[in-house]
Formats: sequence, C-alpha cells, structure tokens
Amino acid sequence: MPHATASWLVDNTALSFEQIADFCGLHILEVQAIADDTAATKLTGRDPVRAHELTLEEIEKGQANADYRLRMTKGPEQIRRTKGPRYTPVSKRQDKPDGISWIIRNHPEITDGAISNLIGTTRTTIAAIRDRSHWNIANITPKDPVTLGLTTQRELDAAVSKAAKSAGLEAPVDTRLEGDREALIAELRTQREQAARDAEAIGEDGVVVPTRAEPTAENLFKR
Repeated sequence: MPHATASWLVDNTALSFEQIADFCGLHILEVQAIADDTAATKLTGRDPVRAHELTLEEIEKGQANADYRLRMTKGPEQIRRTKGPRYTPVSKRQDKPDGISWIIRNHPEITDGAISNLIGTTRTTIAAIRDRSHWNIANITPKDPVTLGLTTQRELDAAVSKAAKSAGLEAPVDTRLEGDREALIAELRTQREQAARDAEAIGEDGVVVPTRAEPTAENLFKR
C-alpha cells in the first residue's frame, strides 16, 4: 500500500518528498499531490513502523540527512501458492470435463495424477470421465484445455513429454507447419536470388545495365 504509507510519512515525519517517493516506489509528484490533498481520494495513512517495515531510528536518520535513503526492515510478504489442486475461476469450472476428455482422448499416456495437476480436478472425476460413468457424460465434448484457459501450452507440452518418456514413447512433434515452412524457405531463396540479379544489373554509376540476352536466331538476325 505505497500511497497509504506515503500519506502517513507526509503527515507524521519531516522526510523530504524525494525520500518518501524513493521509499514507497512512487513518483515525487504523487507524493506532492498527497501532501497537497489533491489526490483523487483522501487516503488513510498506513503506519510502516507498526507494520515492522521501518524503524524510528531509520526515520530519524532520514530527517537528519536529506540525502539519506530509507531502508525497509522487511518487504511485504509474498503470497505463495499452497499445495493442493490448482485454483480455477468459477466461470471456467464447468469446462473442466471437456478439457479432461480431450487429454484422455489425445494423450492417453498421461496419468490421472498429471491430469489432476494440469486441470485442477480430482482423480475420481477423471476416472468417471475415462470409464464414461460421469453424470454428465452425454454433454461432455472434448476441447483443448489450453484454449479453454485451464492450463498453458508450456505446461501441457511438459506433461506430454514427461508421460511419453515414462512410457518409453517418442514425444509427438507438431508437423502441421512443415509444408508452409518449406514453401516460405523456397520463396525467400527465390527473392534473394532475384535481388542478387538485380544488383548485378546496376552499374557502378547507378545506371541500369541491360543483362545480356541468351543468343537466339532472332538476336543473331538483328545483329
């Protein structure tokens, strides 16, 4: 809460705006606006001393020396993901069976545990979809879980590669763009050769030199 902290420091200390801006990670003009009460909303100050982010000794050092930069005692605690199923927004939970069905159909080598980690579901649900005993099996349509936003392409590829390695299979390679790739390479090669011919046709003085035509009966007759 950098703005609330800045508001408290403005009201309760003699620190310069530059010191407060540096400590809170704000622009000095934002601190100026807070001090002038021209901010969009009136902020409720947040005491960094009570939050154990700043000590009174550190504030006194800053007030005694305008060039001193305050040091934070500890940073804000980072929110860490706890163990357990992946959290899925409520709006996407109804898509889970479709994603599970897609993985089971296209990558049967992936274990139920890996699917559970990817989609954030239970093994009971996976087993029910696998043996088609799920209560809503008639309405389940296999859909790519990446497209549904249930996982990322990188995570899915890693799970497929790991499962293939464990099963002694060769990881699948996407060859859908090979034809386009070869066509693009051929087109670029043709463009490069044409550019080289055009460069040879231009003389040192910038005048276009006509390329010598192949000898034909018509050319010989004109000569």
